[in-house]
Amino acid sequence: MKALVVYDSNFGNTKLIAEEVAENLGNDVRTLSVREFTPKDMVGVELLVLGSPINGWNATATTMKVLDRFKEHDFAGVKFSTFDTRVKLFIHGDAKDKLAEVIAEKGGELIAEPREFYVTGRVGPLFQGEIESAAQWANQIMKKI
Repeated sequence: MKALVVYDSNFGNTKLIAEEVAENLGNDVRTLSVREFTPKDMVGVELLVLGSPINGWNATATTMKVLDRFKEHDFAGVKFSTFDTRVKLFIHGDAKDKLAEVIAEKGGELIAEPREFYVTGRVGPLFQGEIESAAQWANQIMKKI
């Protein structure tokens, strides 16, 4: 199965999660910065995992702008899930569910509950155990395919 893990990362934390997810999804997996992500990258992709840090209570502006380039059915037939990285606060924004909504509206099939991963502060690092949690989440995704 051809899979693609796409991420935006301000301080490297989201990239670390994306790389761990990709490593646990199997052999035919590419990891790609959202800044390089185009509709052409989706050719032949059966599984997409997209992640973004929360920025201004949402996914990054770059991530949302890139998703706007995709047309109504560009994710048709693609299974997907999403994740975000966030500071652990009483109130916070959300990127994972907003990303999932956009991909689903453009034809994607959500197969695993979107997931959040926590950083210790604005620039990180990730909380202890989050890399291991990313590996477990990737394994859960694989079981649903």
